[in-house]
Amino acid sequence: MSNRFFQGIVYQLKESIDRVVGVIDENGSIISCSDLIKIGEVFENVIPSITASMECVTDSGYTFKPLDSKSGLEYVAFVEGTDPAAEKFVSIVALTLANTKQYFDEKYDKNNFVKNVLLDNILPGDIYIKSKELHFETEAYRVAMLIRLSDKSDVSAFDILQGLFPEKQKDFIINVNETDLVLVKEVKSSNDNKDLEKLAKSIIDILSSELYLKSYIGIGTIVDNVKDLPRTFKEAQVALEVGKVFDTEKFIISYDNLGIGRLIYQLPTTLCEMFLSEVFKKGSIESLDYETLFTIQKFFENNLNVSETSRKLFVHRNTLVYRLEKIRKLTGLDLRRFDHAIIFKVALMVKRYLVSNPTKF
Repeated sequence: MSNRFFQGIVYQLKESIDRVVGVIDENGSIISCSDLIKIGEVFENVIPSITASMECVTDSGYTFKPLDSKSGLEYVAFVEGTDPAAEKFVSIVALTLANTKQYFDEKYDKNNFVKNVLLDNILPGDIYIKSKELHFETEAYRVAMLIRLSDKSDVSAFDILQGLFPEKQKDFIINVNETDLVLVKEVKSSNDNKDLEKLAKSIIDILSSELYLKSYIGIGTIVDNVKDLPRTFKEAQVALEVGKVFDTEKFIISYDNLGIGRLIYQLPTTLCEMFLSEVFKKGSIESLDYETLFTIQKFFENNLNVSETSRKLFVHRNTLVYRLEKIRKLTGLDLRRFDHAIIFKVALMVKRYLVSNPTKF
């Protein structure tokens, strides 16, 4: 907050109140005052009293009141005098300055600007105008990382992330809701998914060790212009949602690595249901038991290699061939054939997608 901005309001208030009016910071130093000589002086003993009560206090012939008791002690208004009128005046001054500060922060705070860009709360044409006002670099490599906590977010999670990324002119931590935080990180053009996933892992490890919170991180693609921040944010959201369906064991999911899951996620459910009905005979997929589905999974993991799969499953090769033949009779698909295997793999993913019914953005 600009002290000069405070100073202009203080001068206007003095004309109405006809007393010395001013503002001190969290250290008790006068940063704005209608009596210019007093700027820089320090009220050494008043801060502990204000911190303890967060209400009106008197000291050294002045009455003090914090601008906003909810957000902690940042700025305190003061008015000359300790009489009942001074208490009324300082309440008016504190309220006026608090409202002005809120307006100033909303207009000139970069963090708030980035949040509005991410959430599409600002018109595209206004983005560059606002960027110029804030001296915000429009052309820089940035990426959005959506951090989803397993439990409701508290202030400590936000504070820890702020401590991890103290460069507030380049990196921004934003609260989206009770469980979601977004890191908008400025990166180098040479950074790739491995670098971003390494960073994401360090965030997960710190939140786990410091707060005992399990967290999941979706990573969008790197963009080079501020107007594209909504895209990388939406990609991070999609990464988490698609990962929740197809990569349930992963804690870090990159949009670039979603593969065919991303395509399935974008399909209408009616089309998915039609595809399943065409691929499988009625009730055939439901008739596959856990052992059979596990066999299929291992067969895919071992690149349709019968010998290698039987070795990993600790079964005879003929036993595996018998199971694959059983699947062919039930579904009409022979997994030993590459084209049939692809259809079966996609169909299983579609089935999982329909069962999960994920939220779309």
